[in-house]
Amino acid sequence: MDMTVDALGDKCPLPVVKAKNALEVMGEGTLEVLVDNETAVTNLKNFAAKKRCTAESEQLAEAKYAVRITATAESLCAQTAPEADADATAPAKKPVVVISSNLMGSGDDKLGATLMKGFIFALTQQDTLPSAVLFYNSGVKLTCEGSESLDDLRSLADSGVTILSCGTCLQNFELSDKLAVGEPTNMYVIVETQMEAGAIIRP
Repeated sequence: MDMTVDALGDKCPLPVVKAKNALEVMGEGTLEVLVDNETAVTNLKNFAAKKRCTAESEQLAEAKYAVRITATAESLCAQTAPEADADATAPAKKPVVVISSNLMGSGDDKLGATLMKGFIFALTQQDTLPSAVLFYNSGVKLTCEGSESLDDLRSLADSGVTILSCGTCLQNFELSDKLAVGEPTNMYVIVETQMEAGAIIRP
């Protein structure tokens, strides 16, 4: 069956949550989600890819987009297939680092910037790297053009660490087109990633 979900005006992560709930009800078919910004379009496409569904988008008018997510029998099976011997073979969960500011600590902004740069460099030197580093609020400034931590973050990304920046935060600071490492994400994925972590590290 096909469905349409109206998420116009909804704040992150509501469009993704509505899409998730609709897919669970819909089964095979095409789900059309209406949203009003490009960040939501990107978030929905990333969500669809994670669910092994195909997705395409179309701009219908100013501040109106349609994202069409197609779920097939194969993608539905892939989403629900049990992981064989998961308890016995799954590796230990790695920590996730959460960075909510471009400064570390409070009291002196210049010192805070120096400490944060040192913290991110120190991450690259650990024997066990985190599975992901999540950036939100002013923390997203660290993943954008002009950041002194870009080389260290690229080193982490090259080593398999997932670098994710809150899309709403990038938009708020007018940095959506300045992202220089990693990918934009949404609050649903930020929460999901923390829920699946072995530990949460906050500088």
